[in-house]
Amino acid sequence: MTPAPTEPSIAPDPRHPSLAFRRPEVGDHARVVSAIPEWWGLPGTADLGRLLPRLFFQHFADSSTIVEDDRGALAGFLIGFRSQSQPEVAYIHFVGVRPDLRQSGLARTLYERFFDAARASGCRRVDAITGPVNRRSQDFHRAMGFELTGDTEIDGVLAWRDYDGPGEHRVAFTRAL
Repeated sequence: MTPAPTEPSIAPDPRHPSLAFRRPEVGDHARVVSAIPEWWGLPGTADLGRLLPRLFFQHFADSSTIVEDDRGALAGFLIGFRSQSQPEVAYIHFVGVRPDLRQSGLARTLYERFFDAARASGCRRVDAITGPVNRRSQDFHRAMGFELTGDTEIDGVLAWRDYDGPGEHRVAFTRAL
């Protein structure tokens, strides 16, 4: 079976003229997953790549973005999709920005582009999750207008106990479009 074609490059962004934005390809999976431990630098991140299996690059490329610098090196990515069960909801599954590009506005740009595409496809809300220890992610999501939800306080943060199984607590975010 031939994979569905994806639009290889997408509109550049004037805020990031030296960066190229494009749709992910299956071949991007290995380099994205290998960047996660270094880019996150949090305890337990060596296993985070398992949360981003190859299927996301096969089946959600049309709603996800890869960003490369002028040398072709990975600069950032956003893997997200529109919910099949709740068509009015989009979900941001995994996002990363190379550490030397943090504070450049690239993460904001990735999110805003995703919001625009989700809105255009009829979505009225975007959801995301992170772990209770990932304060940087929590702060970023709050700054982007997300609200936290949860059923208990874990490590001083509102979170859902056992969200992804026993001991797998998550901070859940939601944002109206």
